[in-house]
Amino acid sequence: MPHANAPLTELGRLRLARCVVDEHWPLRRAAERFQVSVTTAHRWAHRYRHHDPAGMTDHSSRPHPSPHRTPTRTEHRIIKVRLQRRWGPARIGYLLGQHPSTVHRVLTRYRMARLAHVDRATGQPIRRYEHPAPGDLIHVDIKKLGNIPDGGGHRVHGRQVGGHNSQRTPTGKRNAHGNPLLGYGFLHNAVDDHSRLAYTEILTDETKESARDFWHRAQTFFTANGITVRRVLTDNGSCYRSRLWRDTLAKGGIDHKRTRPYRPQTNGKVERFNRTLLEEWAYARPYASETERRDAFPGWLHFYNHHRGHTALGGRPPASRVPNLTGQYN
Repeated sequence: MPHANAPLTELGRLRLARCVVDEHWPLRRAAERFQVSVTTAHRWAHRYRHHDPAGMTDHSSRPHPSPHRTPTRTEHRIIKVRLQRRWGPARIGYLLGQHPSTVHRVLTRYRMARLAHVDRATGQPIRRYEHPAPGDLIHVDIKKLGNIPDGGGHRVHGRQVGGHNSQRTPTGKRNAHGNPLLGYGFLHNAVDDHSRLAYTEILTDETKESARDFWHRAQTFFTANGITVRRVLTDNGSCYRSRLWRDTLAKGGIDHKRTRPYRPQTNGKVERFNRTLLEEWAYARPYASETERRDAFPGWLHFYNHHRGHTALGGRPPASRVPNLTGQYN
């Protein structure tokens, strides 16, 4: 397409060329008539003689020879390193002695997928899926999270002050070196595949009994919101391989699926929820104690389900896909 200030469109070029070629106007007269230079009038008349009306379109300004283009051998080396090691432009450039921008242009020219869209283990494009209805698949996982000492931990105050606060926090348990054991919180998470609606509890362990009791409450939550659970996907943790877990799901008529070993990507939706949870709640601000952080969790979870825009949902919150939630009746 011609630029905004171009005196001739494709139709204007054709009219100029026909005046010169078909009606035998002098170039200077045609140039004055269409308010362009004689050189421009000659160019469009020349194209019309050789290519007819098809020659009135703009041609690429790219030169036919490119003497400074990256050699083909170097391009092939760049592609080989990308496929074998799944490195980005910067690391490939340092290895091969090329500027990262040069490597990026080569990867773009060969239509290489972004690393974010590639499985690092196999190099194959990530297969993304979404079940058509809420409850078709629930992703379940456990995230282990260290407790915060009274006064704040090392993420806020540094190792020296954080360690001092840990020593002062009464826990009743100490290790072999006499240091207090602050313990961990175990976040049991259940995320609906279709709506991304999440239910989470912070428990004291990850035993099979805790996993069973958590699932009973999670299923009650989903049922109360009009979601009938049909399948559950977990990793291969010991609590999910137990007979207690298997029998609990079987009694509810729910199919249990497990991910392939060492393939957390299969359970990617709850893994991504874990990351969001850490970034936006667990480490979002300096908490003075573990109690303060846990008190902030119910409000954050409500915000996540009802108000936080989700990129996979077109900027809408998970509640927008669950009609039975408060304020979502239709």
